[in-house]
Amino acid sequence: MHLDILDLGLTPYDVAWGLQKRAAAARMSGALDQDVLILVEHPPVVTLGRSTKPEHLLAPAEYLAACGIALHDVERGGDVTVHEPGQLVAYPIMDLKRHTKDLHWYLRQVEESVIRALGTFGLDSGRVAGRTGVWRSDAAGQRKLASIGVHAKDWVTSHGVALNVDNDLSTFGHVVPCGIDGVEMTTVARECARASLPYPGAAAVRRAVAHAMAEVFGLTARPMPPEQLARCST
Repeated sequence: MHLDILDLGLTPYDVAWGLQKRAAAARMSGALDQDVLILVEHPPVVTLGRSTKPEHLLAPAEYLAACGIALHDVERGGDVTVHEPGQLVAYPIMDLKRHTKDLHWYLRQVEESVIRALGTFGLDSGRVAGRTGVWRSDAAGQRKLASIGVHAKDWVTSHGVALNVDNDLSTFGHVVPCGIDGVEMTTVARECARASLPYPGAAAVRRAVAHAMAEVFGLTARPMPPEQLARCST
């Protein structure tokens, strides 16, 4: 079985969300017979998951719009989060009926994919008990590298993981990230510097995440031309 990799580059959130919905529908219908991983970066956007509390959005919608930051309510689990250029967002469209029909298991596998990917560069990361995502922990404290929020219909997944690679984190100043007071967000580039490791670059991180995602789910990664999805969704 394969994991078809669709790399969209910098794409507005609503455009990528439309592609996700088409891919998920095609996966449910069988028009797509393999799992898909959509890789993307987004212009600045704040997304509000089903568990978002109003006080976790620190700026009104009008102010965000004036700053060029989009705002979207989405059906994924989790609280408020942020996407911005320099952050890698990975949307796995997977049929869990062909894996394990358990969303908690699936979340842990997505975390494991990021942990393994970063480990290929010598960067240790892991989990924090009681919280989702991927973190760096040391004597200075805990810092969050990746946020995860997923949705599933008929056991086909959408949404996914946002890994801060070399973004400036400025958009996070408008929210309480993931609804966790006092959380410190960080990036792969910053953590490589802290650990005196060479920063591998965004392209290498993208490749590592795609490879690790395929490996963790027992799949073989292969590129997917955009027209393949278009054909399946017509």
